[in-house]
Amino acid sequence: MLSQYKTVSQWGSAEIVIKKSRFIGQAQPVESEEEAIAFIEAVKKEHWNATHNCSAYMVGERDQIQKASDDGEPSGTAGKPILEVIRQQGLKNVVVVVTRYFGGILLGAGGLIRAYTDGAVTGITAAGPVTKKLHQDIFVSIDYTWLGKVENELRNRGTLLGETQFTDKVTLMCRPLSEEADPFVLWMTDLTQGQAEIRKGEASYIDHQDI
Repeated sequence: MLSQYKTVSQWGSAEIVIKKSRFIGQAQPVESEEEAIAFIEAVKKEHWNATHNCSAYMVGERDQIQKASDDGEPSGTAGKPILEVIRQQGLKNVVVVVTRYFGGILLGAGGLIRAYTDGAVTGITAAGPVTKKLHQDIFVSIDYTWLGKVENELRNRGTLLGETQFTDKVTLMCRPLSEEADPFVLWMTDLTQGQAEIRKGEASYIDHQDI
């Protein structure tokens, strides 16, 4: 699994108008090519009366799957520019569709490329670009006498925390970055003088807002 990658946080949609043509950009995170295709088909169904529904998607840890469609626009003027926006923004596991309702004024090849580029950027911006970082769940069980000190040190360290369980002991769900998991365990063992029960759980991605 990648330690981190950039994608979009959710479905997003936004519209721009260029020389009376409406361009509606939509973007959504996906985990597979099947999800990307399903999203494109859903947009086509929603905008069945549009002049064009051009699209591109990039899927896979190594960007193995890259597809683009001009959907009737002149070759290379729509799908390829949308895919290029995905590449330039460094996104993974994302699908983008730019819908066009023709306004009666021809844009020319250069104008189309710029319009579909802008439409893709607009849709991606609406979907909220985020960086997904891989975090490791680490469960730390301690006596109540340790709670104040451990919580204070975790705050100082900036460690993300999940749910805390209170039974005969306190179990803190700590979520350091996956690459920092082993050093974290050593640090916690030293902090608690070896009195904490520590076990690793699952690793999962958490969204970090790009600033």
